[in-house]
Amino acid sequence: MKRGPGKSPTRGEGDLRKKRVTLKVLAEHLDLSPATVSIVLNDAPVAASIPRETKARIFAAAAALGYRPNHLARSLRRKRSFSVGVLVPEISEGYAAGVMSGVEHHLIEEGYFYLVASHRSRPDLVDEYLRNLDDRSVEGFILVAAQLPRPPRLPTVAVAGHKRLDGVTNVVLDHDHAARLALEHLAELGHERIAFFKGHPHSADTEDRWQAIVDAAGSLGLEVRPELTLQLAGNFTSGLFSAEEGYREGHAASRELLARGAEFTALFAFNDISAIGAMRAFRDAGLQVPLDVSIVGFDDIQSAAFQNPSLTTVRQPLREMGETAGRILLERLAGNDAFPDFVTVEPELMVRASTAPAAVRAAA
Repeated sequence: MKRGPGKSPTRGEGDLRKKRVTLKVLAEHLDLSPATVSIVLNDAPVAASIPRETKARIFAAAAALGYRPNHLARSLRRKRSFSVGVLVPEISEGYAAGVMSGVEHHLIEEGYFYLVASHRSRPDLVDEYLRNLDDRSVEGFILVAAQLPRPPRLPTVAVAGHKRLDGVTNVVLDHDHAARLALEHLAELGHERIAFFKGHPHSADTEDRWQAIVDAAGSLGLEVRPELTLQLAGNFTSGLFSAEEGYREGHAASRELLARGAEFTALFAFNDISAIGAMRAFRDAGLQVPLDVSIVGFDDIQSAAFQNPSLTTVRQPLREMGETAGRILLERLAGNDAFPDFVTVEPELMVRASTAPAAVRAAA
């Protein structure tokens, strides 16, 4: 693989940094053939036969000279784009950010590029962005909390997907277990009159989670009272949906709940953001959490543990769900279709300072 005698001497690294370093230039600098350098940098199967010292020298020179592979040429040669499209409901602190951290980690580790768009839980945007991403030659899709009306054209993994569709693998939380964890915790603390925030109508998780709550409450002998149940609106069309919007919505729902005048000792919120908004509303009304009202959230977003008081919540393994989605999609793109329609992950109850025995309130 060494060049024969008579070839021109290699140029110094200082000279090479002044121009764009191509594969050919890098190979000449190393006194190796372009094929050898390409095999090593692209981790081709035959690279196993190349000495470790040669590989180390190639990688060191590529880093020192700032060599960047021509991904367009690579894509044309292999007829692949090595990119995927990712749709999330919104980009902010919270559920989507947690899932995206896992998606991003796995795709970067595997050398894939990704394009991200926010679908705002609008079916028209989901359809439009799937077409746009397809036009940009992505190889597959990862959808987060998006409702699909029909099977996409490309291999797809849906996080919080609840519909059985051809070509779609759904990564879902065990909502039955999650609801039981939260309600058993409140029941063990003596709470019988529990208020609920039901998810907004466009959320992919709303109906499954709510049915799980109703079933768990029935099995535990807890009554789900209409006067203590409010459905979040989920304002996606204004362009303002964000963590801040979620806090405001939780605050407004809590004020409405208090205005109804029905007695309750605990609140189980649809997500952490609305639970944090409720915490603020209860404080504004002169109630202490958890002395007067216990609060349980859902998701375990990054800021949940740093609230005052820290928020008891049902943890969705958001990063794990994102990594699982990325892994499944890339394995499917590699030809492995041996995946079930639904891949289930397990929740965990994070007990913190926002819940306390119901008897404490009566004594107060």
